[in-house]
Amino acid sequence: MAAPKYELRIRGRLSATLLARFDPLESDVERVETVLHGRVRDQAELHGIIDRVQALGLELIEVRRLPD
Repeated sequence: MAAPKYELRIRGRLSATLLARFDPLESDVERVETVLHGRVRDQAELHGIIDRVQALGLELIEVRRLPD
């Protein structure tokens, strides 16, 4: 069974340097926010990503699990 896919919306447009901190998640930079998306193995990995967002001083707007 494949890992679930998540989408995280972050306020602002992240630089390439900051986006690299979230590898292997993919990203789409929209007008006023950055959308990270990809498969996340488990809740511990998801919490690690959220912790990284907070540690970098970024504003997390939304986290949602995408349908399979």
